[in-house]
Amino acid sequence: MTLSDRVVLITGARRIGAIVARELAARGADVVTAYNRSRDEAERAAADVVALGRRGAAVHADIADPDACRRLVDGVATTFGRLDVLVNMASVYVHREFASTTDADWDRQLAVDLRGTFACSQAAVPHMRRAGGGRIINFGDWVARSGRPRYTGYVAYYVAKAGVIALTEALALELAPDNILVNAIAPGPIVAPPGTTAEEIAHVEAATPLGRWGGELEIAKVVLALIDSDFITGETIRVDGGRHLR
Repeated sequence: MTLSDRVVLITGARRIGAIVARELAARGADVVTAYNRSRDEAERAAADVVALGRRGAAVHADIADPDACRRLVDGVATTFGRLDVLVNMASVYVHREFASTTDADWDRQLAVDLRGTFACSQAAVPHMRRAGGGRIINFGDWVARSGRPRYTGYVAYYVAKAGVIALTEALALELAPDNILVNAIAPGPIVAPPGTTAEEIAHVEAATPLGRWGGELEIAKVVLALIDSDFITGETIRVDGGRHLR
């Protein structure tokens, strides 16, 4: 799929999402970034899209709410006239010890990461069918893609991301007859989360075979590759500098 004059919706506009939006626009796409709390970052990302000569917008939506997901997707398709690519990046990443994980913690994690991915994808499919096909790109995690947990305190997160990978495979099979290709990206050490100490950063670098953090652009490169390909579906691609090998 070429990106010229295509319409892309990205859920999650912080950091990586903003760079992905910029790179998509640079290749001719109109891009909408959806946000819940990160309004300023989403609006900056939309401004970058417009500065590149493409249509851009930042739209508020709580991806944990299935009705909000449907309104978001349908609104983008109506306003922009079509929807070709959905990038499900919205996620919750919070450390919670198992003993202190509440029902609300569990529900919020799965509602955003897993159910939100499902609801946005389900809403996007009719619009992609009308366009003759499309791309859905979900976001898992390198740990979940490894098939085993490696860190304590992330039970809900790990389960949600493992579910996203399973959902990706199931949707790829379901939607293949519609020429809608569904894949996932499993990031590793791309950018350090806020509050990461210098010692923690160095520890990750030492545990990564390539010896460094990847940077947001590495994710954008894979998003572009998955959109460009007409024959990759049902895959989860780790972008982790070889971190899973250790």
